[in-house]
Amino acid sequence: MSQTEDGVDRIQQAWQRERPGMPVSSIGIITRVWRIAKLLEDERRRTDARIGLDAATRDLLSTLRRSGPPYRLAAGEIARQSLVSAGAISQRVARAEQRGLVRRGKGGADGRSVLVELTDAGHQLIEQRVDELLRHEETLLNSLDAGQQEQLTELLRILLRDLGERFGAEDRP
Repeated sequence: MSQTEDGVDRIQQAWQRERPGMPVSSIGIITRVWRIAKLLEDERRRTDARIGLDAATRDLLSTLRRSGPPYRLAAGEIARQSLVSAGAISQRVARAEQRGLVRRGKGGADGRSVLVELTDAGHQLIEQRVDELLRHEETLLNSLDAGQQEQLTELLRILLRDLGERFGAEDRP
C-alpha cells in the first residue's frame, strides 16, 4: 500500500481481485471525479448559504452578468446556458424579479420573446457574491501548483469535450 493510496485505489484493487482481467483503470479516474464533484457540490451549497444566495438565483444573476452590457438575455438563452428547462428559468426569474434583482421585458421583432435584464440591485449583489465565491473556490485548489492546475484544466477540457460529443451534449458557457 503506497502512502498516497486512497479509498478509490482500494475499490479498484478489490474489483481487480474479484474479477481478474476486467478493465478497472477507469475507476481511478471516474470514481475520483465523481467524488470530487460530490465534495465540491456540497461545498458550493455551504458557500451559497454562507454568502446568502441560493444556487438558482446565483446562476441566473451570474449568467446575466457574464453576458456583458446591457446585462440582458432572452429567457431561452438563459435556459440554454444554465442547462435547465425554460420552466425552471421562468420560476427563477419570477423569484429574482420579486426581489428586485432582474426585470422582464419583451423582445424580438414580434415582441413575443421574454428578455431578462439585471437591475442595479442585482448587479451589485452578484458582483459582491461572486467575488466571495471565487476567492473561496480558489483556496480549494491550493494543493495544486499553477502548472498542475493548468495541466488538470487541459485534461478535464479534453475529457469534457469528448464526453459531450459522445452524449450529444452541447458545450455551454
